[in-house]
Amino acid sequence: MDPLVSIIVPCFNEENYISDVLDDILLQDYQKELLEVIVVDGMSSDRTQEIVRQYHERYPFIRLELNKQQFVPFALNLGIQESKGEVIAIMGSHAQYPQHYISFLVHALFDLNADNVGGVCVATPAESTTRAKAIANALSSPFGMGDAMFRIGASKRMKVDTVTFGCYRRSVFDKIGMFDEDLFRNQDDELNGRLVKNSGTIYLLPEVSITYYPRSTIKGVWRMFYQYGLFKPMVALKLGKPATLRQLIPPLFVVFLVSFLAGSFMNPVLFEIFLYVFGLYLLIDIIVTLRICFRDHSFLQALVIPWLFFLIHLSYGCGYLVGIQKFIILRKKVSVLKTSR
Repeated sequence: MDPLVSIIVPCFNEENYISDVLDDILLQDYQKELLEVIVVDGMSSDRTQEIVRQYHERYPFIRLELNKQQFVPFALNLGIQESKGEVIAIMGSHAQYPQHYISFLVHALFDLNADNVGGVCVATPAESTTRAKAIANALSSPFGMGDAMFRIGASKRMKVDTVTFGCYRRSVFDKIGMFDEDLFRNQDDELNGRLVKNSGTIYLLPEVSITYYPRSTIKGVWRMFYQYGLFKPMVALKLGKPATLRQLIPPLFVVFLVSFLAGSFMNPVLFEIFLYVFGLYLLIDIIVTLRICFRDHSFLQALVIPWLFFLIHLSYGCGYLVGIQKFIILRKKVSVLKTSR
């Protein structure tokens, strides 16, 4: 007998996407009588709530909950508290899912005796512009994302430290607790880190691909990675160590750039070292960019992708360093009012 699955969809102002996600859920090959869908809306100012209520009228197993605190961890925890399923599946509203998505994840969860499983997140341009295509490619590149396997893909099933849009056993939350509401970003990384720390297992399933539509503006990408970096030190503080070593590379890169460039005014040798290391970085950046352009037969992206890689690394690194100062050195509390969506 397959288990009851509770699908939690946190959202905010998603009138352009929420219908697509709900339609994807309705097309799932998993038994509908074993599904409950909880859309947790962060007080949207558009038609998102109206659209969800219209679905509820036709499909009562889809229902709406309101997240007055607005941020994602509150939405996830509210959804879990209101759910009844033996399995909790998180689904983002800016994505599309294959018809076998739920059934495949649920069966793999039990076949692998895992605590959490997830698929590969395939970044797809939200628009047909060169900029949007460049952003999607940068977010799928190992040079841009490091060894985040759920972003860059894998050739076989493997244990990982985190996945996107996880499919969890409900017992996970009974054992290690809920999503940390101090973390307006990276709450899934912290929970997955806590899960692994408590001998839990997480598997990436390359057979399952999620089509994800990232932000389509450079400003949006900068803000997103800055906030990812900003909350990473708090995650490390809560876990007692960094969840992965790859997260330390961008802040070290920023420290190198600032310190060696500043020191070069006093010592020419430091300037030579700066030129050598940064020149090597630019060379790799350009080579990776050209490979993407040749693969896609889209050479206009060469005007955007090199800057994107640098901005991703710079924004994440700057955010990380600010996070160390705020949350570790100064021990400041997170302020909702000062945190941008």
